[in-house]
Amino acid sequence: MSIPLKSIWRLRRFIAISRSHRIARRYFVVNGFDGALTMLGLLMGFYFSADVDLGVAITACLGAAIALSMSGFSSAYLSEAAERRREFRKLQSAMVSDLSGSAHHVASRWVPFLIALVNGFSPLLISLSIVFPLWLARQGITLPLAPLESALCVTFTLIFFLGVFLGKVSGVFWLYSGLQALVVAACASGLIYFVA
Repeated sequence: MSIPLKSIWRLRRFIAISRSHRIARRYFVVNGFDGALTMLGLLMGFYFSADVDLGVAITACLGAAIALSMSGFSSAYLSEAAERRREFRKLQSAMVSDLSGSAHHVASRWVPFLIALVNGFSPLLISLSIVFPLWLARQGITLPLAPLESALCVTFTLIFFLGVFLGKVSGVFWLYSGLQALVVAACASGLIYFVA
């Protein structure tokens, strides 16, 4: 019991030292929004196509979700690792001492991995939530709406709440920021409708 608590304490210390909680929060929302809009695009495309098989829709959505997750993880890790190494070298230079093995050194190695996990997990979590109604329908479970319509409702709901979360972070009225996010989703849906 003491080992996990100690690890959590160390993790919180690394995040505090590196001041990376804001970055992780921003990555979670931005990549979560990317995941939701990607799923929205796929679902709208399927919705306007005739008789798309649920298995095909689920596979396509999962493929896109995994690709977004891998892209988010790798891009965040590479960019954050480079940035943390640069900051650590600058800190060492300013301190005029070797900081190898210090808390700052350990944080500079672990924080990019943690941020990358957030960046990769966010679109995957959002996408799986959106695909869940399709999976339920494929298992024979009756939904209040048609499978694609149910998934689209989940998509718009999650986009709204991502907007609400951004509003809470920025101090903007939650309903206004939630509606702003929905306007973006509605514009994307309208463009897809005209293209399809």
